Formats: sequence, C-alpha cells, structure tokens
Amino acid sequence: MGEKMKALSRAIWVALGASLAFRAPAQPTPAQGELREIYRELVEINTTDSAGSCTAAAEAMAARLKAGGLPARDVQVIVPPGGAKKGNLVARYRGTGAKKPVMLLGHLDVVEAKREDWQRDPFKLVEENGYFYARGAADDKAMVAVFVANLIRYRQGGYRPDRDMILVATCDEEIIPTNFSGIVYLLKNHRNLVDAEFALNEGGNGLLDKNGNYLRMAIQAGEKVFQTYQLEVTNPGGHSSLPVKDNAITHLAGGLARLAAHDFPFRLSDTTRAYFEQMSRIETGQTAADMKAILREPPDPEAIARLSATALNNSTFRTTCVATMLEAGHATNALPQRARATVNCRILPGEPVEEVQKTLARVMANDKIKITPTHEPTLSPPPPLAREIVGPVEAVSSQLWPGVPVVPTLLAGATDGRFTINAGIPTYGVNGMFRDPDGGGVHGLNERIRVRSLYEGHEFLYRLVKLYAGGR
Repeated sequence: MGEKMKALSRAIWVALGASLAFRAPAQPTPAQGELREIYRELVEINTTDSAGSCTAAAEAMAARLKAGGLPARDVQVIVPPGGAKKGNLVARYRGTGAKKPVMLLGHLDVVEAKREDWQRDPFKLVEENGYFYARGAADDKAMVAVFVANLIRYRQGGYRPDRDMILVATCDEEIIPTNFSGIVYLLKNHRNLVDAEFALNEGGNGLLDKNGNYLRMAIQAGEKVFQTYQLEVTNPGGHSSLPVKDNAITHLAGGLARLAAHDFPFRLSDTTRAYFEQMSRIETGQTAADMKAILREPPDPEAIARLSATALNNSTFRTTCVATMLEAGHATNALPQRARATVNCRILPGEPVEEVQKTLARVMANDKIKITPTHEPTLSPPPPLAREIVGPVEAVSSQLWPGVPVVPTLLAGATDGRFTINAGIPTYGVNGMFRDPDGGGVHGLNERIRVRSLYEGHEFLYRLVKLYAGGR
C-alpha cells in the first residue's frame, strides 16, 4: 500500500499544527444537533435479526443523505436475494478521482435486546446523566450516524476531496455465521461499488479510566480469527439406576475442564508488541514493569503469568478457546445418549487454524470427544501500520486530546474488517469515541456511550477523513 498512498503534503501538517483543540460546547452546535437527530432515528429503528430490519435503517439513512445534498444516483440500498430485511447502504461522496477511494465502513444490525431485562427501552434513545442509552448506542450506530452526518456536513461546506468517500453500512455483522453478511455479498456481487484503497472501521475505541479521564486512543490493525467447534460425545445410554463410567456427559465435562486449565502459547506480533511498548509507558508499577519484561528476549514467564490474569492482556498475546454452550441428556432418569458443547476460539493471526483443532484434541485427551468445526474460518492478516495511516490519527488525536497516546491494538473480537482485509482492502479500526473501562454494556445490558464521546467522535472523524481524502 505504501506505493499507492502518497505522503500527506507538508502544507496539511503545517495547517494541523496551527489548529486549535476541539472542546465540546455547552450546547450542541447545529452540526451536532443534526448528528443527534440522525443518531436518534437510526438507534430507534430495530435492526435485530429476530424482529428488526436493516433495510428500514438503510432506507432511512439513504433519505437523510439525499436530503443533505448527495445525488440520488450515488446513494443505493442493496438488498440481497432472499433477505428482504437484510438491506445494506452504499453511498459515494465523489471527489476529483486523483486518488483511489477510502471506505467508511460500519454496520446497521445490532445484538438482540429484551425489554424486560433492560432498565430502559433498548430501542428508544435516552439521554441520562451524560450518557446516551440504547441498543446500538455505541455498537455500531454511533459510527454509522457520524459518517452519515459528516458526509452531509462535507456537502454543505462545498468540500471537494481528492478521492471518493464510500460509506458502506452493512447488515448481519453481528451474526456468525450468516447467510446474509452484507459485506460478503457486496464484495462478491458489487465490488465496483465498494472497492477502495483502504477502509476505516469500528474496533479502535479510546479508553477512559474509572474517573472519566482519557487514557489512550486506539488504532486497531488486524483481528483474531473467529473459529467455532462443536464437541460431541455419543453413547447407547441406559437406565439411570444402572450407571456406568462410560457416560457421555462425564467424558465431555472432563475434556472441557482440561481445556479450561490450558493456556495457548504466548506470542507477540508487530502490532501487539507495539501495543505493549506503548502501554508500558501508560501503566504504572508492577503492570508497567511486567509489560516491559514480556518484550525482552526471552520474555519473563512470571510477568506473562501476572498479565494473563487480566482478560484483555491474555487475549492480546495468545489464542483463546472457551466453552460457550452446552446441551446434554434426554431424560432425568436416563443415562445420556448425547452430550454437546460449543467451543469458540479466537486465534492469533498467522497461527494455523488446523493446529488449534489438533491442540483441542490433545488437551481434552479423550478420543470419544468428536471435534467438528462449524464453518470455514476467515483469516485476517494484520494490515501494515504505515505512516500514511497512523500519522493522521496521531495528528488529529493530538489536537483534540493533547498528550493522550495513540496505541496500536489487535482486536480479539470479529468485525466486517476480516472480509475487507481478505479482499485486499487494508482495514483499520479507529473512531475517536472513548468508552468506559467496563465497555459500556456493548453486547450486554443497558448499552451506553457518553454524550461527549459521540460528539468528540463526530469531530475526530470529520477531521481525520478529510486528511485521508485530501482536496479542499
């Protein structure tokens, strides 16, 4: 990509240095007010798989863009055959064509949310105590709404970039596997509409401490490989009054217990090494010392063990496999004829997937446990952290949050980025929105994002995308 992407002009960097840091005003600006209305409309459209419609959300955002000045020919809602509610939005903001386009990638669908479990209606945007609450408030309707609002803002300002900006808002990002993955369908059937030099995506959130202070801004480069296995033990069964040692549940439970006690090998990549180098300057005390110690050759095993106690650290430097679902037995008074478990693995990039399955078999040490992958994995080699990508993120971040470091990260989760990367479109997670240490309820109950974080992400992405797109 380095040959394709030219360094940003010196004049841009001089202009950046002269810029003033952003401060959220006491009252929303007109641009923020427009963002809020777009955000509210998007959040309040149910886009769950069970009862919602991505098509309705895509059509609503398409209407917003056309009302904001984008030509109708450049705003399309694309619905895959057989998936009437699985529509995707593709909108192109045209530039001079001097450079290849940049993709602005986000997803419309959200994780399921039951009203009886939530303190508030998950499909009504509620502002309370400095937070927005709703399903999708952060993941990922905040970023999609910001992209929509900023394309309108660019149009209203008469901005003419050097490259086209392509907004791609997809369906079924949250469902793995799925027959209606929007990004897979678009890449396969409409590559000409979405082809880009690189993409900006979710996955690169900032992090706040428990007091709301800024700790770090992230740029996510690469994600772990998502692979799920079904484990199964079958048995003739029999009457529960005549138990035997050959019990399907016992076999499976023993294997899962051995898996729970197993740690996959420690390994650092260029991205994760850079992450721990940066974090060792942010953290203090024993944690900082341990992060420095794992960077040495050989790494300190005691430091690895201490850092492994934190789930985020552990998932950053090793493959993980964990049992997520169980099903066994058919009657309370019968020996089980079948026991099944689902094990979900998040595999480090570059680690052979087939070796992970062999490790599972070796660790569970029971040939009665049949191990079957549920789908073909999508590999996601990390994209290069070139200066043409990192430099603008650092520059805009330093304007908005002086002194807050930008840290490269590897995503333990899975996003649409794994598909764009495999299609030859380097994809980076960065959005300028800071989350609380507990993650803000993403995928869980009472999902939230700070009001200031939404507005900061709005400004961050407005400036960042303009730097990447060039022009004036």
